[in-house]
Amino acid sequence: MHPADIDRRQLGTIAVVVAFLLVFGAVFVTTVPQLAGADHSYVVLSDSMSPSIDAGSVVFVSEVPTDSIEEGNVITYVASENADGTTRITHRVVDVETADGNRQFRTKGDANDEPDGQLVAASAVIGTVQFHIPLLGYVLNFASSTTGVIALVIVPAVLLGVSEAWSLYVDASNGGDERS
Repeated sequence: MHPADIDRRQLGTIAVVVAFLLVFGAVFVTTVPQLAGADHSYVVLSDSMSPSIDAGSVVFVSEVPTDSIEEGNVITYVASENADGTTRITHRVVDVETADGNRQFRTKGDANDEPDGQLVAASAVIGTVQFHIPLLGYVLNFASSTTGVIALVIVPAVLLGVSEAWSLYVDASNGGDERS
């Protein structure tokens, strides 16, 4: 066997392992945002915060006391018109108001011309965005699909197994002699 063949095979194995580790690491950090110093993570679905935070980004959100939220902070909150609490919005605070002794936040997406129509109650705030990772949401959405599982888990695992089996076969064929 030619030494260049071994280098290509090893390089292929390394590439598959690195790709797997990157995807696994991204999924793991997003699933356990505490590893990144945040309490929650969410995939951004719209471009309302562009160019600051584009669709497909993952935002890492930390719970904070609402009395520490100021104008200019980017917050994630539960949409008030959504009774089941599943729709979360990430927008910038453009004004802090007090009504009946309760803090409320006027928010606006950076890409939007006008502030949001409704004030956000302090009780609806999940937290402030600490940082975001662009494009990671697309990888996560793809990875959670059937095609993604096949492409990112099954195919690399099969390729790695075939590569290792081939290495064992070649070593056995050569009688363990690497001088061939």
